[in-house]
Amino acid sequence: ILAVLAGVVVGSVINMGLVMLGPMVIAIPEGVDVTSSESIAKSMHLFGFQHFIFPFLAHAAGTFAGAMAAAWIAASRKSMFAMLIGLVFLIGGIANIIMISSPWAFNVIDLVFSYIPMAWFAGKIMTRK
Repeated sequence: ILAVLAGVVVGSVINMGLVMLGPMVIAIPEGVDVTSSESIAKSMHLFGFQHFIFPFLAHAAGTFAGAMAAAWIAASRKSMFAMLIGLVFLIGGIANIIMISSPWAFNVIDLVFSYIPMAWFAGKIMTRK
């Protein structure tokens, strides 16, 4: 339980840190309130490719870091704990897609490459030590 909780917390902190850093690096279109999912959904047509770089990095890095933490804490079955974190974050990604309708290409890339592959990679790294 501790491994899963730590993985979720570590992954969430990394995820939110990168999500908060994104607008400081790549300016959000004028008039969009990024604190409101309704505002983001209504203004999605104003977002360009560059606006999706940090969300993708946040999802991938958050999942990877969370899976690494869970696998590091787990006494056994490290890969399973890493994949469990990947599944938790995948469910969060699906919920995000339901709440905020982003372009289908981003959704596909995000769901396919951010969660399960990053958790698998973290699990592989942690089982080699």
